[in-house]
Amino acid sequence: MSSPTVKELCTLCHSIAKSKGFWDEKRNTGEALMLVVTELAEAMEAHRKQDEENFKEELADVFIRLFDMCGGMDIDVETEILKKCEKNKLRPYKHGKIC
Repeated sequence: MSSPTVKELCTLCHSIAKSKGFWDEKRNTGEALMLVVTELAEAMEAHRKQDEENFKEELADVFIRLFDMCGGMDIDVETEILKKCEKNKLRPYKHGKIC
């Protein structure tokens, strides 16, 4: 059995959220983005408390929120990631910043 593609994960995450009523009405994009930020904050709190299991779970929640949003907005994020990686390859070391 092969691992699911990013596109398949987006479909899965979106279908679960939809079945739980989170897409009964049009989603507010800003609110959906802030839910991702909330999951990142929860991951930071788990990291601060050195709770590795919760940290990993919260990181998974970040991706679930993002994949749900991409599925709901019909964004092929797998293609977008690959395009952005190619663009990033052309950027200078540390984006040209001197640190």
